[in-house]
Amino acid sequence: MSITTRVSDYLQAQQIQYDVIQHAHSASSLDSAKVAQISAMKLAKAVVLEDHEGRHMMAILPSTNKISFHKLEDEMSRDFHLLSEQDVYKIFKDCEPGAVPPVGHAYHMDSVYDELLSDQKDIFLEGGDHQTLIHLKSSEFKKLMAGCRHSRFSGEVYH
Repeated sequence: MSITTRVSDYLQAQQIQYDVIQHAHSASSLDSAKVAQISAMKLAKAVVLEDHEGRHMMAILPSTNKISFHKLEDEMSRDFHLLSEQDVYKIFKDCEPGAVPPVGHAYHMDSVYDELLSDQKDIFLEGGDHQTLIHLKSSEFKKLMAGCRHSRFSGEVYH
């Protein structure tokens, strides 16, 4: 497999320049970073949330981190919980389970990204399977995230 058609079409429509990086099969975003030999801090992961009114939102953060719901809820003035895996699979049916591309707008979903990602020169995104990453320069990531809210809402989880 490769990056999903939906994501590649969206990147093309937004005139985002990117490279595709193939790697050995991985089981998680941290594993993807390891097998692709990139810093896990540079790999952005997507977490799909639902608010108290049933609206979905994608939180995009470094793969090394975990969401601080308290910080995010304060920033967004909304209460969130994780969307169930089954509901995530329904939205991202063009992706392998667990390989959600952190490109919310391609799926008509509002997004928020952690500002820690802005500090990176290169950013990598899951492409929709467990063998492909999308590589973006920082300027292209910022262009991709134009119109998205951003703040510091995550903290590193030590593995």
